[in-house]
Amino acid sequence: MLKSKFSADFANLAPIRAFVGEAAERAGLSGKDVYAVQLAADEACSNVIEHAYEGVPDGEIELVCDAQAGQVTVVIHDHGKIFDITNVRPPNLGRNLGEREIGGLGVFLIRRLMDEVRFESSLESGNTLTMIKRKSGDA
Repeated sequence: MLKSKFSADFANLAPIRAFVGEAAERAGLSGKDVYAVQLAADEACSNVIEHAYEGVPDGEIELVCDAQAGQVTVVIHDHGKIFDITNVRPPNLGRNLGEREIGGLGVFLIRRLMDEVRFESSLESGNTLTMIKRKSGDA
């Protein structure tokens, strides 16, 4: 199990991607699956930095990665603003790009990239996003 803490700063997205990528590689995931885990973690942590810690200069993101044979679990925990992922509506991908609002695809993307996504939020313990990616067999 790998654990690390990062300050909630966009400059830390590259080390976060490397951290979760290492765990995904240890789990024996393909290059495509490793990239999917890195992209999902990047998007999730970007949302934490931009929304949960908006205006908070010293926010912290805790990551825990559990690499099992053929599967990696990534847990992202923060103490930023409470956010309920279940209230996020799927984007209307049929709309013309010029008519769509900028953003709003992060949760959709995370759900598409990962095999399981769970979210818990409370005032006491903060926000916890758990994402699981299983080996797909793709090279």
